[in-house]
Amino acid sequence: MLMHSIDTVKTRQQGDPHMPPKYGSLSSAYLKILRQEGIGRGLYGGVTPAFLGSFPGTVIFFGTYEYSKRHMLAAGIHPSIAYLAGGFIADFAASFVYVPSEVLKTRLQLQGRYNNPFFNSGYNYRSTVDACRTIVRQEGVSALFYGYKATIFRDLPFSALQFAFYEQEQTWAREYAGSKDIGLGLEIATAASAGGLAGVITCPLDVVKTRIQTQINPSEPTSASSALKTRQPQPPGETIPKATYVSHAHHLPQPLPIKRNISTSSPSTTLRKPDAATLDTSSVTTGLKIIYRTEGIVGLFRGVGPRFLWTSVQSGTMLVLYQALLRQLAVHPWLQDEGSPAS
Repeated sequence: MLMHSIDTVKTRQQGDPHMPPKYGSLSSAYLKILRQEGIGRGLYGGVTPAFLGSFPGTVIFFGTYEYSKRHMLAAGIHPSIAYLAGGFIADFAASFVYVPSEVLKTRLQLQGRYNNPFFNSGYNYRSTVDACRTIVRQEGVSALFYGYKATIFRDLPFSALQFAFYEQEQTWAREYAGSKDIGLGLEIATAASAGGLAGVITCPLDVVKTRIQTQINPSEPTSASSALKTRQPQPPGETIPKATYVSHAHHLPQPLPIKRNISTSSPSTTLRKPDAATLDTSSVTTGLKIIYRTEGIVGLFRGVGPRFLWTSVQSGTMLVLYQALLRQLAVHPWLQDEGSPAS
């Protein structure tokens, strides 16, 4: 919740369809969104589905991680492999809950405020409920799982790397401190660095995931040229015609769904060449290749600054609280009576 505004900036940077891009550095993008759209529907757009998906997803994730990790360690599997595999299994189990909430969150973050005159995302949902209804009505229930494969490709490696780094850094910290109690400072440092490093490494997968989840797939295919003609970015300060919004078109006669092509605009202010390839695919591998070919390595790491900051703070908070919870459970009378192990 605390870092949701940073995640919004990252989503805007990665999914910006405008050319040249509207958002530059983390600080300038943050202030621009705050000044133009405010907090509630600007920086904290999509916070409701994020909250609704994060709690059950986190419970499933950590429950599965502890269960699988301990059973693998008890079976004699090498700790590093057990940590990696535990992260993979846990994230896969939680993905069925958090992916639909991630789709809603990402679209609402990219949209910003309702009837947004400052940013043309291609969406115009009134609320989270309206977004869910509109997506299901116009694109089908399966649209709530758009980017599922891309999300798995991003989150499974992230979780595996995060816990592998974290467990190894915890081992080094205990050796340095000469005790199992390494103190709050080292607890935060190991957790934040593990999450931040994993976030940077998986940033290209996050870029592809964001662009796949923020595309609109119509029931009938449309050409890239017609889609681009339909969705010309509007200058700041001008009201975007309602006809350009997909979710607002239900009250118009005979609405035609619009396909939002995935943006391949680079972070620089140089316009893309007219003959540059357009990313219009749900394949993660193909998406990575096209982004690299059209935008270079910089395009693959678009939004890496906000992602590093967000994953560092998220992991630092989550893992420190998680360890504190484990310590409390280890001395709980119920668990002591049952003879449950502390770790």
